[in-house]
Amino acid sequence: MRPVVGGWSLRRRVITLLTVVGVLLIGLAVAEAAVAARNRTQIDAILNQTGPLRVQSQELLNAVLDQETAVRGYAVSGDLADLGPYEAGLDQEKATVAAMRALLHDYPQIGQELRTVEERSAQWRQAVAEPVITTTEQEGTRAGQALVTEQARQRFDQVRSAVGDLQQEILAARERAAADVRESSNVLVVLLIVAALVVVVAGAVLLLSLDRMVVRPLTGLATQVREVAEGDYQHRIATVGPPEFIRLGDDVDAMRQKIASDLAEVREARERIEWVNSQLQKQAEELTRSNRDLEQFAYVASHDLQEPLRKVASFCQLLQRRYAGQLDERADQYIAFAVDGAQRMQRLINDLLAFSRIGRLTTGFVEVDLNKVMGDVAGQTEAARQYADAELTWTELPVIRGEEPLLTNLLANLVSNSIKFRRPDVPPKVHISARLVDAEWEISCQDNGIGIEPEFADKIFVIFQRLHSKDAYPGTGIGLAIVKKIVEYHGGRVWVDTDVPEGTAIRFTLPARPEDVEAAAATDPAEQPQEATAGYTTPADEASSAQPEDPAGADQPDRADGPPESGRTGDMRETVG
Repeated sequence: MRPVVGGWSLRRRVITLLTVVGVLLIGLAVAEAAVAARNRTQIDAILNQTGPLRVQSQELLNAVLDQETAVRGYAVSGDLADLGPYEAGLDQEKATVAAMRALLHDYPQIGQELRTVEERSAQWRQAVAEPVITTTEQEGTRAGQALVTEQARQRFDQVRSAVGDLQQEILAARERAAADVRESSNVLVVLLIVAALVVVVAGAVLLLSLDRMVVRPLTGLATQVREVAEGDYQHRIATVGPPEFIRLGDDVDAMRQKIASDLAEVREARERIEWVNSQLQKQAEELTRSNRDLEQFAYVASHDLQEPLRKVASFCQLLQRRYAGQLDERADQYIAFAVDGAQRMQRLINDLLAFSRIGRLTTGFVEVDLNKVMGDVAGQTEAARQYADAELTWTELPVIRGEEPLLTNLLANLVSNSIKFRRPDVPPKVHISARLVDAEWEISCQDNGIGIEPEFADKIFVIFQRLHSKDAYPGTGIGLAIVKKIVEYHGGRVWVDTDVPEGTAIRFTLPARPEDVEAAAATDPAEQPQEATAGYTTPADEASSAQPEDPAGADQPDRADGPPESGRTGDMRETVG
């Protein structure tokens, strides 16, 4: 490729071309603006003068017709009420004529026709309308009807003919204005076409100049850069063309040299990164396999331990019932310890089995109404609430996508925990509420119980983690671990709010449905309705009769001796911190 020499520079060519095109386009723009202004004036004449004049001429005709009809009706009936349209038509005629005169500055011929209409209308009223009204009023309807002759009709036809001539003149003026609009529009289109041709020609000239001064040198530079990109990092880049392109080629060649010098270091670093990634991949696969084996081990171990433990618990209970009081006091105590230990082990295995089932035995996500779920939770915790004289309330809760058995288990665990960890001599109160935060529902379970110290806020969600002895608060220590796993399985998070003044507030989030988020975004927060409160309160006098009898003689109102209900994932009744 030969270097471009002589002639104008690229910058000078582009500036000259843009200057010429700019002058031409400015001239065309001025002419178009003048034509457009004239066109707008003509359109205004049609829309704001001739158009309203046509409507007003029809109103004028209607006013005259109302007068003639009212006079004829009064001549027939003699009722003064029939003259109401005559007076209204007369007022309408005067108002319409005044409105039309305000628009007739540029239309003297229409003004002449309007004066003709006024004269003939006045002549008709003087010669026909007023005599008929006066005669009917003084001499009766028969005399008034005698004046409504063929000559009277011809006089009114003259008025109607004058209005018709007025309408024809208005229509002719409108047609002339429309012709002027079409003419100015055609001129405007021609000017636009000329401007487009100027732009096209200028573009073609600019394209040819760019091809010769820019595209060809850039193509040569791109060819050499492509050779370097294909692996020939020792190829020296030499550029021809304008001085700007030569400097660009020198910069690209300097970049090539820098890339070649750094390439070895980059390759070495990439090899190290690939080795680290392979090690991380192996560790991730090993961790996945280990987690899968642990879940399978927990499920199998829990399931296989059910039968022998059930047998131990059953025979210990038989010993307790059959030989109670027949042995010494120490023997009865030993048997009670064995029964209690077997039952606690059975509850622990059931909780561990429920924990392992979460996310494994799935029924699929569906739309779940949490208000219905709270109704089920109220039924499940009825006995415990009656025993503790507890009050359970909740505000209006949302509909979310999830598994209903797991969500029932989640809320039942939280409510049972709130009832269990109550303050002595203070009736428990548990309240469930929800609010929309961004694209998530934040659901809160708040009580007036013993509360949780801030340093233990994260510890309570660890499996088998207890903050109290089993004698003070019975349970297995899995309940809140199940809560955490269910919430995370549904894509949310759970935490303890340590800022509440009394009791404990456990909050968790669940993803909101898109339609709920859109509805909340479209609704003004100040206009949202107040939440309706619904709930249950258990009378204290029903506590003793509703409390189930414990086979071991211990007070454990939130105990579940049997395995989870068949077909329900993690259906647990006992919950602990």
